[in-house]
Amino acid sequence: MMRPVPFCLALAVLTAPAGLAAQQPDARATVAVGTASARRGQVAYGAIRVPAGVDSATDLPIAVVNGTRPGPVVALVAGSHGTEYTSIVALTRIIGQLDPRTISGTVIVAPLLNVASFTQMTVHLNPVDGKGMNGQYPGDPAGTQTQRALAAVADQVVKPADVVIDLHGGDLDEDLRPYSYWFRGGQPAQDSASRALALAFGLDHIIVRDFDLGDAASRRNLGGYAMSLGKTVLVAEAGRSGTVEPEDLRLLTDGVLNVLGGLRMIDRAVRPVEHPVWLDASTRLAADSAGMFFAMVGRGATVAAGAVLGYTTDYLGRRTGEVRSPTAGVVTFIRGVPSMWKGATLAVIGRVLVEVPPYRKPGS
Repeated sequence: MMRPVPFCLALAVLTAPAGLAAQQPDARATVAVGTASARRGQVAYGAIRVPAGVDSATDLPIAVVNGTRPGPVVALVAGSHGTEYTSIVALTRIIGQLDPRTISGTVIVAPLLNVASFTQMTVHLNPVDGKGMNGQYPGDPAGTQTQRALAAVADQVVKPADVVIDLHGGDLDEDLRPYSYWFRGGQPAQDSASRALALAFGLDHIIVRDFDLGDAASRRNLGGYAMSLGKTVLVAEAGRSGTVEPEDLRLLTDGVLNVLGGLRMIDRAVRPVEHPVWLDASTRLAADSAGMFFAMVGRGATVAAGAVLGYTTDYLGRRTGEVRSPTAGVVTFIRGVPSMWKGATLAVIGRVLVEVPPYRKPGS
């Protein structure tokens, strides 16, 4: 089992530059992201403007909260999937809860990357070009809208940050149990710092996912891309079936504030999760044909291997099969609507880890 760096020491790795910054010229006296430019002690609102190219232009809303004192730069990102409403709303609420006069460091808030998905209520993809906005990093300034937008996000949001927090939540078709991820890339200091933030965030179920950062495919999502640049990464999810429930909002907003407290950017006592439920990278069950799906268990259920999770029918209501869990574990996600197409995710099962194994490069 990996011996993680103690919580306080892992955070010290991230907060150490704040002390050094006092002896250096203040490189962040003014922080500009897109049209938002904030001096020390200010909040600025604006947009990252993505010009038209082979398809239409788009503006990504942005806020910069620049604290009065030097410290880490944290990027808060949501809305890669524009109908994961809880995470988007959570970040809009966070902006108003951050007082730049009392903050050390800088917080960059990008609450809605996939604006077209939000306005057109399109799940998973950007309807302008049919591409996923969490699978095209580092983008391409000469590509389609998704690629151009992500190139701007990579350059203006990810690269300046020390820490990247990527929030998600159950999409319109997802009945999801709240959880966070511990992403590992095999670098002990980086992995331990990410572990510390996952525990500080406060969700008691944590999925362990290992990346091969030498593989370009592992760097296509925001977390993998940010890790490849040496950033500390945390991904957390709460919300379900497109609803915005107060408890799910609280989990995400409190989690972000906990991380900022753990980084000593705000004055907030942090109690890391003492007994997390560690889960493996999860088993995904996909539909083998189009039709309808009806769940028989709820999100968060603990199931045995072989347990019936739901059943499928054709469009006339005739049963076509049962969906059974191939392993014992926790239902982290189950399809919350009948709509089903070939390849659609029906359920995800996380196997409970008695001990968290050492990092292992995928495919090795």
